[in-house]
Amino acid sequence: MSDDRDAAGHVEEWSERDRALIKAARRMAARHMVREGDGFKLSKHDPADIGAFVDGGHPLISEALTGKDGLKAATKELLAEGVRILSRMQDMLYAQNRWSLLLVFQAMDAAGKDGAIKHVMSGINPQGCSVHSFKAPSAEELDHDFMWRCTRLAPRRGMIGIFNRSYYEEVLVVRVHREYLAKQQLPHELVTDAIWDERFKDIRSYERYMARNGTIVRKFFLNVSRDEQRKRFLERIDDPAKNWKFSAGDVAERAHWDEYMRVYEDMIRSTATEHAPWSVVPADNKWYTRLVVAATIVDALASVDLHYPSLDAAGRAKLADARAQLMAE
Repeated sequence: MSDDRDAAGHVEEWSERDRALIKAARRMAARHMVREGDGFKLSKHDPADIGAFVDGGHPLISEALTGKDGLKAATKELLAEGVRILSRMQDMLYAQNRWSLLLVFQAMDAAGKDGAIKHVMSGINPQGCSVHSFKAPSAEELDHDFMWRCTRLAPRRGMIGIFNRSYYEEVLVVRVHREYLAKQQLPHELVTDAIWDERFKDIRSYERYMARNGTIVRKFFLNVSRDEQRKRFLERIDDPAKNWKFSAGDVAERAHWDEYMRVYEDMIRSTATEHAPWSVVPADNKWYTRLVVAATIVDALASVDLHYPSLDAAGRAKLADARAQLMAE
C-alpha cells in the first residue's frame, strides 16, 4: 500500500489522528528495517539508539511530552495508542480472513523478547493470536526436519502467530554449539561446510512461500549490548521476584558473545528480504524496544488492504429482513 493512500486501505476506518499515528509508526519502523541483507553490518546498529523518537520521527511527541513527567510517561501513552490501533487492525485481519501475520523474535538472553510481546500485544484478542516459545527440541522434534516444529504452528488466515525463538535457532545456537547438530542424526554426507548456506536458502524459500500464500512475515532481532545484558542478569540475581528468570547457563553463553554476534550478522545478511524483512531493534532501552516493535507490526498490517468485509445486495437484504423481524416482536 502506498503511503499516499489511507494507512489501512479505507479512509472511513480511521480518524485523522489515527492516520497520523500510523504514518509516524511506519516512519519509525523504516528506520530499523533491513530488507536487503547484502552488506549488512551489525556494528552499525547501536543497541542504545532512540533517534526515531527524539529526532522528530513522531509528529505527536511534543504533544505527548507536554505536561508529562518525562520521557517514560510520554512513551507509555504512545505505546497505549499503538496498542489501541493494533487491536483494531487485528479485528479487521480476523474479520476479513484473507491474510495472516507471522512475527518471529530472536535475541540474546535478557534482551526483552517476553516483555515486548507482553506489552505490545496486550490489547490483542486472544482468539486471534497464538504465541509459541521454542526451547531445546524434543526427541520427536529432532527426528523431523529442522523447520518442522515451527512450520506446523504457522498462523492460519485471520490470525497472528508469534514465534518466541524459531527455526532461526538452527543457524544460531546450533552453529555456535556444533555438538547440537550431531544430535539431529542427519546422514553424514549431508553435513558439510555448506550446511548453513543451505539452511539459509531453505528459510528464504519457506518465507517466500508463506508470503505468496498470504502470510505477512516480520522478524525482530532485539539488539541488546553486552553491558546491558550484564546489568539485567544482575537484576535477576539480586531481585527475589526475578530469580526464576535466571539460569547459570545464561552466564556461560556470554563467553560466546562475539561468535553469537557474528552468526546473528550472517543470519540477517542471508535472510533479510523484501517479503520477510528483519527489524534490528535497539534493546538497551525497553520503552524504545516496545515502541519499535509496535510500530513495525502496525507497518506490517498497514502494508495490505485490511478492512471489514462488506455485504453484497443479497446480504444487506437478509440483514434488513432480520431487522424487520426483530422490530416486529
